[in-house]
Amino acid sequence: MSTKHRLDKAYNTAKIIPFDDDSKFILFSDCHRGDNSFADDFSHNRDVYVHALTHYLEAGFSYCELGDGDELWETQKFDAIFQAHKDVYLLLKKFHDAERLHMIWGNHDMVYKNPTYVKKNLSTYFDKETGEKVDLFPGIEYHESVRLEHITTKQILFLTHGHQADWWNYIFWRWSRFLVRFLWKPLNLMGVSDPTSPAKNHKELIKIERRAKKWISENNNTFTITGHTHRPRFPQPGNIPFFNDGSCVHPRSITGLEIEKGTISLIKWHVSANKEGILQIIKTTLEGPVNLNAYQ
Repeated sequence: MSTKHRLDKAYNTAKIIPFDDDSKFILFSDCHRGDNSFADDFSHNRDVYVHALTHYLEAGFSYCELGDGDELWETQKFDAIFQAHKDVYLLLKKFHDAERLHMIWGNHDMVYKNPTYVKKNLSTYFDKETGEKVDLFPGIEYHESVRLEHITTKQILFLTHGHQADWWNYIFWRWSRFLVRFLWKPLNLMGVSDPTSPAKNHKELIKIERRAKKWISENNNTFTITGHTHRPRFPQPGNIPFFNDGSCVHPRSITGLEIEKGTISLIKWHVSANKEGILQIIKTTLEGPVNLNAYQ
């Protein structure tokens, strides 16, 4: 199965979401929410993430997570992740209850491609205070990809995790999971990085981006947004429209893409000190806003 076949399949089976210039979306990926152990990279940015999500919830944004939200390679059970970051999931629940939550699976949470697994693990949680099961994400669905289709201009934005261009982490994800869980996780303590991860292997990252751009070029320059590599991308109009929202595990910061008022921007939420030396969480626009129709 080639990169072309995998991306064609993801595009043709994508969940379709109509939108217009009044629509507002925040796109994050690669949160890698873990169990709050030494290996949980998300825990360092949890406060930043919660602050950002609270802002988007109150501002009426829809939340799109482009895969690898949950770290289910290093952590075997979702319940351990939920207990470590319960406040995060209760915040995501508010998006779900408002029908503003759209979830895509990646290689680290590829078990979510199984609707039975999703229903069993994500629909409810056990409330220790009441001793009863309580709704968490009832009826939630995970998809391999999403197509945002503009009602007026008919422009299509293709959203997927991006590991379709990474044959090892797509086809042999179970082997990768085994190696990460029992080999690279303990070796990480000694400073040894996983060579199969594009986020930690620059040569592999370049190959994956090259395959993705080739597919985009051969498909009428389809406006494509991915995650997976953790490297933010924001091409200017006239270049191949291959975007990447980055990740939520950068040192002391998270990056994402905002779609609002018919424009797209690359943003970063991070901790910064003001003139008085007081630490605060702020948002910085790294690129944009650029009109979406500039890429048509």
